[in-house]
Amino acid sequence: APKTQVEYDYDGPSMKTSVPGPRSQVLNAAHVYSQNVGAINFFCNYDESRGNYLVDVDGNRMLDIYTQISSIPIGYNHPALIKLMSDPSSLSTLVNRPALGILPPENFPDKLTESLLSVAPSGMSRVQTMACGSCSNENAYKAMFILYRVSEYYYCCCHRPFYQGVPGCPDLSILSFMGAFHGRTMGCLATTHSKAIHKLDVPSFDWPIAPFPKLQYPLEEFTRENAQEEARCLEEVEDLIVKWRQKGKPVAGIVIEPIQAEGGDNHASPDFFRNLRNIARKHGCAFHVDEVQTGGGNTGKLWAHEHWGMDDPADIVSFSKKLLTGGYYHRDELQADKPYRIFNTWMGDPSKNLLLAEVLNVIRRENLLEEVTRSGKALLNGLYDLQAQFPGLLSRARGQGTFCAIDICDDATRSSILLKARDKGVLLGGCGDRSIRFRPSLVFKEYHVHIFLNIFSEVLAQHK
Repeated sequence: APKTQVEYDYDGPSMKTSVPGPRSQVLNAAHVYSQNVGAINFFCNYDESRGNYLVDVDGNRMLDIYTQISSIPIGYNHPALIKLMSDPSSLSTLVNRPALGILPPENFPDKLTESLLSVAPSGMSRVQTMACGSCSNENAYKAMFILYRVSEYYYCCCHRPFYQGVPGCPDLSILSFMGAFHGRTMGCLATTHSKAIHKLDVPSFDWPIAPFPKLQYPLEEFTRENAQEEARCLEEVEDLIVKWRQKGKPVAGIVIEPIQAEGGDNHASPDFFRNLRNIARKHGCAFHVDEVQTGGGNTGKLWAHEHWGMDDPADIVSFSKKLLTGGYYHRDELQADKPYRIFNTWMGDPSKNLLLAEVLNVIRRENLLEEVTRSGKALLNGLYDLQAQFPGLLSRARGQGTFCAIDICDDATRSSILLKARDKGVLLGGCGDRSIRFRPSLVFKEYHVHIFLNIFSEVLAQHK
């Protein structure tokens, strides 16, 4: 591919030690006395990291196609963000972190309009900022429960609301899907079904879990079989909604990811989501689209649900990761009816909102969504080619934009491939039982794709 150099990028990986290297191992040994370090891969030198490349404390420079679990929007140390944070007018936002729910800064409404509200999903006029993906979803669930209870109000002649039922903590539920990941807080964990370790030893709620379609890839070659599978899952959704209503635990909301990420990069068709939206309407359930990992541009659109082609795709859309702050968009009727019902101390961070406004400027100025579409096509075609070359190792290549994945023959081989790729200077991540997921930044270009494919093919050849 022609090389259009990213000005703040490196020209390729450069490995000096094994990973983790000696310096990382020393730091990890010291850190173990103050924190659980079991998940730490290695320690990083963020001052030296640039563009698509992450540098560790031992000087190893790696092409990062995992980007902090899909949360780096425009690469490391983008000049526009460095310039923004070097501006003295940004200092107050960095130094002071207000309790936004009670004492927001003067410019906060304008900054929200400039950033989050400028990319609001179709049909959404309100946004609630939060700190991370889990608390975004947790509070979105609360909003759906409150809306459901408000629908049970009746009003006396003086227009005061009264509950038709018994006030207090109701037996309501959220319907989620097998393979879903929505976070690690208590309510979110009740809707998370990707890996057993996430939920082990933690109590959960008796909420319905529907099957997510298990599709065959490539999707265009199995349209009839996949349509039958999606119809089966939609029928089960309706059955569960009826069953939980009969149990006295009615479904207040349905939550779903446009692409199940942590659960294995599982896709479904636009028709599936459109029909699910209609089922939610039919049964009076709020429809919550969790875009924490899919939002921000990796699918070639800012929101993955835009691929469904709907004017009214959801009642709530949650976000975090590439949007740098957390939160959720919602329709007017999901606005809490009283203060402090959706609340915490910080409710986000104005400095992250400041960064996001500039990230969105860069996305528009550099046409990064079009870049993602081009790079994604090159990446997926490359995966198809490798899948044909290594049929015993690879299968089910799939993706939308650069939000791609491929299955490995088994978990042990996947672990070996991930480590060998890292040794050669490419950072990748796993998901599901045996998938590798690709989550590059939006400045990942076609020539980066070919750097990766060359290294990846070398790694695969060692396992052939």
